[in-house]
Parts: sequence; structure tokens; C-alpha cells
Amino acid sequence: MNTQEATYKYALRLGDSALVLGHRLSELCSKGPILEEDLALTNISLDMIGRTQALLKYACELEMQGKTEDDLAYRRSENHYYNYLMTEQPNGDFAHTIARQLFISVFEYLFYTELEKSKDATLAAIATKTLKEIKYHMQHSVEWTIRLGDGTAESHKRMQTAINDLWMYTGEFFEMDHLDMFLLHQHIAVDTHPLKAKWQDYIKTALTEATLIMPIDSYMQTGSKKGIHSENLGHILSEMQYLQRAYPDAKW
Repeated sequence: MNTQEATYKYALRLGDSALVLGHRLSELCSKGPILEEDLALTNISLDMIGRTQALLKYACELEMQGKTEDDLAYRRSENHYYNYLMTEQPNGDFAHTIARQLFISVFEYLFYTELEKSKDATLAAIATKTLKEIKYHMQHSVEWTIRLGDGTAESHKRMQTAINDLWMYTGEFFEMDHLDMFLLHQHIAVDTHPLKAKWQDYIKTALTEATLIMPIDSYMQTGSKKGIHSENLGHILSEMQYLQRAYPDAKW
């Protein structure tokens, strides 16, 4: 594996996580608990799709196969996607949507802050742009976590349940495989191991203020870096890829 091939796969991983979460959040359009929140979730979804486009476009340039970002987004099979398992989890109730966004946004804030230092100029530029959006995503999810956790007995119960249910997907954020290590040695990739303690501190602070209990690390569900996913991704792709599969090369 050379640097160009490794960077292609790295950009693909990042793009896939943004794509799948963007799609998940788009499912909530017109379904927010209040109008303002409906707009907020839709805007976060658009931010994710914008990041997807930048990352997958760069991946296409590195692959040099004449593909477009649309080809990568819509014309791969399930085991050729590398998004974090957290991103494909169902929206569930509003508490689950917020808990998922809390875990991901705090991690992304720490991750893209480090990626901004990458020797790969394109990845660094994407990180700089997306950090402005991620700061809002993180603030939004933290405020709602506190509001729900320290709200009514029902909202507190639902928020704690969501935190407990999704915790098993957080360990994957900090895994490093041979591709990560290869690019890390070239000062391109982010070393996620040191980010775990910082992430836990951020999460613990938010949960404490929300009067919620942070789960204890136990079993963690992983596999996305090998193309292993939950059944949820297949359902997402069947909907997301329908038009491209039914009408290949269709033009508007």
C-alpha cells in the first residue's frame, strides 16, 4: 500500500461516516419536536452532506478511476462502506437522536482539530472548514442533553436509556488499524488513542450537568473498518441508492 492509496481509503472512511449520518438526520426533516429543532437537525444533515461531498470528491481524485463523488456514494455494496457503526443506528426517539449526536460531535470536534494539522493539505483544509460546523453541532447536542437529562422524570429516563443503549458503539472511535498507523507515521492521519481520555472528560462533564450517569466501558461493538455493519446500513442503502440502482446514469 502506498501513501496515495492509503489516503484514498482514509478519506473514504471519513466521507462514509458523514454520508450515513447525514442521511439518518435527513429522515427527521419535518419530524422535529418543534419547528426550530426541525430546522436545526436538517441543517446539521446538510452540513454532513457538504462534508461528504468534499471528502468523496478528494477520494475520487486520489483513486484516479474517473469516478465522481456520486459514484462512491451510491454505487458500492454494503461491505464496501466504512462508516462508524454509530452513524447508522436508527434515530429512535428524540433522546436517542441527541445522544448519538452528542457522542459523535464531541469526537469529531477532537478529531478534526487534530486533522487540521495534517500534512495532507486537502484533508487539513476540509478539517478547518468543517470544524466551524462541528462546534455548532456539539453545542447543540450538549445543550439538549442537559435540557432533557435535567428536565422531567420522563425526559431524564429516556435520555439515560439512550446514553446506555448507544455507549457500545463509542469504542470504535478510538481504534487504530494498520492503515491509520501507516498514515500516522507520515503525519497525515490522526492518532485517536490520546483522544479517548479527552472525549470521556467532555462527555462526563455534559452528563454530570445533565444529572445523568456515564456508563462503564464493557463490551464494544466494532467492525466498520473491515466493512462489517449492523443490518441498519442495508436498509439505509436500499433507500439511498434506489434511484441510482433503478436508473443508472440518470440525469435530471
